[in-house]
Amino acid sequence: MSSSPVPVARVRRLSEHVGQTVRVQGWLANRRSSGKLQFLQVRDGSGTVQCVLPKGVVPDEVFKHLDALPVESSLEVDGKVAADPRSPGGYELQVTGVHVVAEAQPFPIGAKEHGPGFLMEHRHLWLRSPRQAATLRIRARIIKSIRDYFDSHDFVCVDAPIFTPNACEGTSTLFEVDYFGDKAYLTQSGQLYGEAAAMALGKIYVFGPTFRAEKSKTRRHLTEFWMVEPEVAWATLDDVMDLAEDYLETIVQDVLRDCRPDLAVLERDVSKLEAIRKPFPRISYTDAVARMNKAGHAFEWGGDFGAPDEEALTKDFDKPVLVHRFPAQVKAFYMKRDPQDDRVALCVDVLAPEGYGEIIGGSERADSLQYLEEQIEKHQLPKAAYEWYLDLRRYGSVPHGGFGMGVERTVAWLTGNHHIRECIPFPRMLYRIYP
Repeated sequence: MSSSPVPVARVRRLSEHVGQTVRVQGWLANRRSSGKLQFLQVRDGSGTVQCVLPKGVVPDEVFKHLDALPVESSLEVDGKVAADPRSPGGYELQVTGVHVVAEAQPFPIGAKEHGPGFLMEHRHLWLRSPRQAATLRIRARIIKSIRDYFDSHDFVCVDAPIFTPNACEGTSTLFEVDYFGDKAYLTQSGQLYGEAAAMALGKIYVFGPTFRAEKSKTRRHLTEFWMVEPEVAWATLDDVMDLAEDYLETIVQDVLRDCRPDLAVLERDVSKLEAIRKPFPRISYTDAVARMNKAGHAFEWGGDFGAPDEEALTKDFDKPVLVHRFPAQVKAFYMKRDPQDDRVALCVDVLAPEGYGEIIGGSERADSLQYLEEQIEKHQLPKAAYEWYLDLRRYGSVPHGGFGMGVERTVAWLTGNHHIRECIPFPRMLYRIYP
């Protein structure tokens, strides 16, 4: 390769360098040869480019070496950028020099079909595949969209602790840890702390990892996942639903605008996403139960929805469905009761279409000190651990509400991934903690 400096370019930005000689630093994803011509597919994490190398451009021993180079070997390729609609990404590199940085050993993930167990065992390498890399790029765009939305709507980001002395979503799914001799738990949600911050700052959002010790092996569950949780002082249930609707529409449209190439890699039907425009249908839990029973899906009023129920309910909708006012008995202790019907809570679940189920759960929070004290006693929760939370009702309580959205479930929906394990870089599941 030439010793003169050559500018390094990312594959996704090759359109900015047509006619120029640049250097691509990446890994060999594939190759083919026609004797005197080699076609090297080189990926750099932002995309893949075809590098065309005629015999004679590099020394014969280098040309021969490249013709047998194992996939995932790392290399630097210099070449002139040319537009070519037949090439992946629409551009190719007309090679002027190649430097092999490290020759790879035989790659364990081949073209043959591998089972999920094998792929998860090699997750650190599976991430290099086009579909997995595309999923993670879309995930990153969703996270940016989340922050952009709330930051531009006057929300303040507040970090909640990972170690907590109390439960937010029930005591049966807590990871217990020893905290210098005291009992503590990995957080199930930052919501309770978010409520405290909302009383100080008005509009906040908590964004971070959460943990649920659920012994579930479904395609929708992880033991460690990321959640964004806005909380708004003075917000009613209607305000919470309006916020969820506007926020979801924005995220989907951001992904459609900025992630078309990755959606194409995933073969995602973007027409399904293009339909995600406000307003979204809103139905009460009672109406949802009636709707399911009328359609032949038997469901008794008073129970919580499972995955089959959510699928049955959303199959006739092409947008997210906001189901509100669930029975209070199946919801968390902190949710406010409906003053018009004490049996139900002022809460909402947002169910994604195409069978992806609940992606958002929210509510108007109970603002009565007496009611919360009664609920803590009813649920047999240790009151001492919640005294700080009760203080929020002792010192200037106001109506307020918010929701939590699971990032991985949202990624699964927008990317069309069947299993949530592919929507986080290194998933933690019931029987999976390696790598």
